[in-house]
Amino acid sequence: MEKIYLDNAATTALRPEVAAEMMEILQNEYGNPSSSHSFGRTAKSKLELSRKTIAQFLNVSAQEIIFTSGATEANNWILQNAVVNLNIKRIITSKIEHHAVLHAVEFLQRKYEIQVDFVKVKSDGSIDINNLMELLSKEIPTLVSLMHVNNETGTILDLEEIAKICKQHSVYFHSDTVQSVGKMELDLQQIPVDFMVASAHKFHGPKGVGFAFIRKGLSLKPIFHGGEQEKGIRPGTESLHNIVGMAKALQVSYQNLDAERNCIQELKEYTISQLQNKFPDMAFNGATQKTLYTILNVRLPLDASKSGMLLFNLDMKGIAVSRGSACQSGSARPSHVLAAFLDEKEVLQPSIRISFSHLNTKKEIDVLIEALLAL
Repeated sequence: MEKIYLDNAATTALRPEVAAEMMEILQNEYGNPSSSHSFGRTAKSKLELSRKTIAQFLNVSAQEIIFTSGATEANNWILQNAVVNLNIKRIITSKIEHHAVLHAVEFLQRKYEIQVDFVKVKSDGSIDINNLMELLSKEIPTLVSLMHVNNETGTILDLEEIAKICKQHSVYFHSDTVQSVGKMELDLQQIPVDFMVASAHKFHGPKGVGFAFIRKGLSLKPIFHGGEQEKGIRPGTESLHNIVGMAKALQVSYQNLDAERNCIQELKEYTISQLQNKFPDMAFNGATQKTLYTILNVRLPLDASKSGMLLFNLDMKGIAVSRGSACQSGSARPSHVLAAFLDEKEVLQPSIRISFSHLNTKKEIDVLIEALLAL
């Protein structure tokens, strides 16, 4: 049975050139980057070269890139620092954020009794910017936390516009950019965001590594202790092979961006046309014209009773898709993202997230469509 992977918003396949780079480090560069001898100095140079590579593609300085275990850690670290060290009294976010943000905000609200305001979500799954501006009219020390690309619907936030609005109101702006780093151009000299995060495994890099961008001039403190790595604000021996792999993955992703984006966009459009042809009563969750080329969320005209077994039945045919975030795939509850802007009946209908990469083909889409027709 041919296996078909269409869950690239959850994680992506490691590029061969990334694996080769990582193996070179694992076999030959085993020094601790904090050590002062030649082995350590060589490892340190590899570490800093990776930092410079990542910074280059975001048009920032290398000192603004801090390595972490991934975006979940980075989100928690930034949000906690905002409250504890930057004296934030209010966080404005939305109900369609990833749980790495939502649950962190809920924790901070319970522990520090901060004010939490949720910006309204429009019926197409996009953020209501007018409502955000209304919330910002109240002069409270505030951090706004809104994701760039929604991981379930692919809806794109105008990052530059929101960042500039936040600057006009003198509030901090944090964005979970996990789904856009390596898939969209991001010039952080033009986009005045204060904090953003990334995970390597979302752009064909290794799991267990990511980074935070911290705008120069903003001072954060560690949330755990035991070392002076990463300028003393993120202790722990750096995972050199993963960091080098992440930098290589980002480099290749941006070098191939135009070609791969065109290829994937064409595949997404083909998928849309096939679905509309075979399922005339289906609907898309989120505004398809404002979504990232890698993500498509589809509400199928099937009985609600089929929702529970939909993914299982596709998996039995070798097809991997999802209902939403992989981080909550074990939950039987409907997607909190879809529940934020769909009505109760629509939420109960079977929905699937199809997420593409350059490795997918039209033939695979044809197999998916046939499998859906057989349900």
